[in-house]
Amino acid sequence: MSLAFSASQQLDLPVASEADRLSAYLDDEQRVVQALLDPTQLEPLGPGRYRYTVSQVRVFQLKIQPVVELQVVRRQGRLELEALDCQLEGLGLVEDFRLGLCSWLAAADGGLTGEASLSVTVSRPTLLQLIPPKVLEATGRSVLGGILLGIRTRVSQQLLGDFQRWCRST
Repeated sequence: MSLAFSASQQLDLPVASEADRLSAYLDDEQRVVQALLDPTQLEPLGPGRYRYTVSQVRVFQLKIQPVVELQVVRRQGRLELEALDCQLEGLGLVEDFRLGLCSWLAAADGGLTGEASLSVTVSRPTLLQLIPPKVLEATGRSVLGGILLGIRTRVSQQLLGDFQRWCRST
């Protein structure tokens, strides 16, 4: 039996100064990606492609560490980030795992807007057969929501801090 769960988060973040320069900042794809994601866990694979080792997540008694291949595209004034592939390291119990990630950031009047959606489809690990599927799915949604909240925090702190440093240096 497969489990499926998802979460999404919208962003509407005002920028106090130099918001008119956000679009130019978003053009520096690698800088933006490194501000959004922990650079020590990020490996460039080529233009617009990265491998990201997500911090270990603990769900019930399982320790899961996803390694996600990401593609970044600048399209129609937006920076879009999408998961191309995902592997679970250190977990041989899951036969079928699919992660979906679609997100975007764009400069808007006076700030930054965006949206991120995460979804997971996974076969039910034998270790968790006694836990009702609804409980597993609710837990999965909660974990994904926590990941998205962490990304939102990084945008509002790391990305905007980096944007301010970029503005001072250019």
